[in-house]
Amino acid sequence: MKRIGILGSTRGTGMRAILAAIKEKKLIAEISVVISNKPDAGILALAVENHLPAQFVNSQDLDRETYDRKVSAILEQAKIDVVVLVGYMRILSAEFTNTWQQKIINVHPSLLPDFAGMMDLDVHRAVIAAGKQQTGCTVHYVTAELDAGPIILQKKCDVLPGDTPEILKARVQALEGEGLVEALRFTDHYSD
Repeated sequence: MKRIGILGSTRGTGMRAILAAIKEKKLIAEISVVISNKPDAGILALAVENHLPAQFVNSQDLDRETYDRKVSAILEQAKIDVVVLVGYMRILSAEFTNTWQQKIINVHPSLLPDFAGMMDLDVHRAVIAAGKQQTGCTVHYVTAELDAGPIILQKKCDVLPGDTPEILKARVQALEGEGLVEALRFTDHYSD
């Protein structure tokens, strides 16, 4: 059984999809720890609600490498097989990505390489401003270069007339959860 460690800073929408897949036995895995850099992140409350180990790791006065070493130590102690970034609003250090090479996955709210380096509503605003007919999400391995790791899969949806960034975000977020679950199930690296 795969042991998943989740790093998140927001509400944890993608984690909900992973939890549902585990409960429905569509994913043979367990979430072994949830870590956030935000003490009031919804993802921590979601973890507690689901009786999962949850930890806030304070980044105040720590450089990126020192902070990431603290997080890595928690992941190692929990014997994590794969690290999943779910709305994690921090850029990982090269040391961290090298330590966990080919074991960190992220979902980006665009069809990479389009709009790499952008986050959240800024991505959806840019998609609409660029007149894109399609958008979606990309699940990829995380490397030291931001949003440039090998792509595992992409899920697509149409950009519809009248879409606002918020409407488009909701449509793409539904795909993000599906994409994370599929990536955890079907990539050779994570399959049971």
